[in-house]
Amino acid sequence: MQTYRRRLVIEDPKRVVLTDLPFQAGQSVEVLVLEEEVDRDRRVEDLKRLLKDTQALSQLKSITEEEIAAEIAAYREGR
Repeated sequence: MQTYRRRLVIEDPKRVVLTDLPFQAGQSVEVLVLEEEVDRDRRVEDLKRLLKDTQALSQLKSITEEEIAAEIAAYREGR
């Protein structure tokens, strides 16, 4: 399946016009309309802060690399 992305600003909420598409006349396509996330940068910063706070938890300092690897292996095996 070929994916084609085009960003545009809605000028008329009753009509969206796409031009110069890389498809053939008569070709069947599926159209998805997604609202763009304008606060993405803020959400990325929130995630970075959460990860930093989580890594600072004292409980995590006692976990070894071997324990992490074993937990990942167990998860992948469905245990």
